[in-house]
Amino acid sequence: MAKAVVDQSVCVGCESCVGACPVSAIAMDGGKAKVDADACIECGTCVSTCPVSAISQ
Repeated sequence: MAKAVVDQSVCVGCESCVGACPVSAIAMDGGKAKVDADACIECGTCVSTCPVSAISQ
């Protein structure tokens, strides 16, 4: 796997991924999700949680 990446043009700012991340590696920045690559453990939880498929690995 790889670090999670958010496509800012697709993210709708619902914050589902923020609550789903087990290590709190995702925060909101300007109304969009942003992944802290240093904290990401590559678990993929955010990818499967995002309702608009804005996150990939």
